[in-house]
Amino acid sequence: MRKPLITAIAALAAGATILSGCGSSGTAQKSNQSKGASSSTSTPGRGGTVHMLQNADFSYIDPARGFDGGVNSFYRLLYRGLTMQAAGNAKDPNAIVPDMATSLGKSSDGAKTWTYTLKTGLKFDNGKPITSKEMKFGIERAWDPDIGIGSPYLKTVIAAPANYQGPYKSGDLSTIETPDAQTIVFHLKQAFPEFDAVLAQPNAVPFPVGSGKGNAFIKTTIASGPYTIDKYTPGSVIKLKRNPNWSQSTDSVRKAYPNAWEFDIGLDGATIDERMLAGQGSDINAIAQTVQPSTVARLNTPQVRDRVVTAPAYCTTYMGLNTTKTPLNKVQVRQAVSYAVDKASVRNASGGTQLADITNTILPTTVTGHKDFDLYPSKDNAGDIPKAKALLKEAGLPNGFTMTMDIRSQPMMQAQAEAIQNSLKKAGITVKLNVIDTSTYYETIGTISQQHDAAITGWCPDWASSARTFIPPLFDGRNITPKGNSNLAQFNDPAVNKRIDEISAMTDLNAASEQWGQLDKQILQQAPIVPLVLQKGLMIPGSNIAGYYPSTNLTDLTNVGLKDPSKG
Repeated sequence: MRKPLITAIAALAAGATILSGCGSSGTAQKSNQSKGASSSTSTPGRGGTVHMLQNADFSYIDPARGFDGGVNSFYRLLYRGLTMQAAGNAKDPNAIVPDMATSLGKSSDGAKTWTYTLKTGLKFDNGKPITSKEMKFGIERAWDPDIGIGSPYLKTVIAAPANYQGPYKSGDLSTIETPDAQTIVFHLKQAFPEFDAVLAQPNAVPFPVGSGKGNAFIKTTIASGPYTIDKYTPGSVIKLKRNPNWSQSTDSVRKAYPNAWEFDIGLDGATIDERMLAGQGSDINAIAQTVQPSTVARLNTPQVRDRVVTAPAYCTTYMGLNTTKTPLNKVQVRQAVSYAVDKASVRNASGGTQLADITNTILPTTVTGHKDFDLYPSKDNAGDIPKAKALLKEAGLPNGFTMTMDIRSQPMMQAQAEAIQNSLKKAGITVKLNVIDTSTYYETIGTISQQHDAAITGWCPDWASSARTFIPPLFDGRNITPKGNSNLAQFNDPAVNKRIDEISAMTDLNAASEQWGQLDKQILQQAPIVPLVLQKGLMIPGSNIAGYYPSTNLTDLTNVGLKDPSKG
């Protein structure tokens, strides 16, 4: 998934830094907490309102469109699917578990056909029943060329005619069958042992047949989860209230402790930090994104340190290089950029060692198959300018070149961009910065007609430490799309595409992980991206918050509530 929009707490905003589970074990996603912070994970009471303080609005409330860490966490409050990632306090919070389905899928035909049975008594917030037909329709929306710009996995895994454009334009998709009201059958392009995880993606949710066309779900929606929208003023506030037609008896993951949620949007990052540090009034019932780098030094005061919670790093922040743009279409030029980047300065811009670790690979250390290597080494990670200049000369650019880099309108991201700008200048590369509003950033850079030469972004594994959720969405050239494109480098190498097919077909997941790690190195030899840092999170939940399991990827909101609801 695209990395959260502001670094570390993916649940907290489209303004928070990009897809779901991470780590090779159930402990990997659980946060490391400072002494005394365990109270934020106590069991909440029922009632009250939880507040979330955000810098920017969510990308979209329509799950067919949104696909970043912040909004993915938000979606879990509004929508349900056949499967989902387990709760943050589960024995294995990375596990995929049944949601609207009675069990995980039953595979046949060598894992090319998957069958699910829906629970009975499922309803939308308008009281209408949810059957297999509504589930099928909601999933078909992923193919719509205008709406389906979110998670790519449904389209890349489920078999569909090449010209299929979703239910509004093409009608029924025959490769998803609904033999009765409770049964739904999926036919895949090829064997996919992890298909349960594909159906846990945010866009694999039901909607009433015929609903949601065009911009119908821009300001309102039809919920299937425990909450529904009470009020939405884009860029200002989102209020959620209980969905009276949600039944706890059908939902084993979501506890829905609060009566309401209130998302306060458009707040300056420094203002958010000051409010969370002070912890007064309704802010005792609030959670927020990771603190600004300038706030880190203040977290060790006696009044604050017992509330500080840390979230480990398992999402890769990187600079994508558009391989279709001249002169970045030359591998020597991309390699020169890779050598020239001063990653130590990028880490400093990201908050230093407390908030970021330098990385040199596509796959984070927490993803199974990760291999430790550095194809573009430099002393103290400060960049090798002579090597970069030599490669530029070899490419016929002894005087360097000028390029434009897309960045988010956030202080930390702009600081990262300026660090790259300064280091590339030493090699003769002039970088112009194109600043894009945070809430529309991923849609903009994912639209190839609007993308420039480079972009700073990031990626998290979409489920349980699987390299399959890193390599194919970022580097399979056959998945480049006009909108909702996740292959920002527009990298299309036949040899890499072939290896993706070969590894994806492997049913031995351990053997596949080994091969993904080798492919990581094969791809970086062509330098379509520059891996930069793995960013960590430091959060200060309000003193009355309970059931809080933060993450730099998918913070679980399904069990968050208040210790004392009477204070909310």
